[in-house]
Amino acid sequence: MRKSSIFIIVTAVNILLIGLLTVHARYSQAMAATALRERAEMVRTLQLTDLCLFTEARYTRNPAMADRFAPFQDHPGAMEHFPSGSLVTPPSKRIHEFSP
Repeated sequence: MRKSSIFIIVTAVNILLIGLLTVHARYSQAMAATALRERAEMVRTLQLTDLCLFTEARYTRNPAMADRFAPFQDHPGAMEHFPSGSLVTPPSKRIHEFSP
């Protein structure tokens, strides 16, 4: 087999793979848009308000809505009451907060 034939075969295979990747990307994008519409409809139907990761403590339900000191509201050295508190990290420091 000549080198030019091998080159043509490899090029054709690569072009086919690029075409398949393009088709896959468009299909995945369409499926993601459909899934997003279905989730939005479910949120509207069930009248959901916000993300709930855990049901135990208010600071683990939605970490974005919790303050940093909620886990220590009883005492700064208090032990963690809920197992989910060890799985969720505290929220990151926000830009608009000032530190003394």
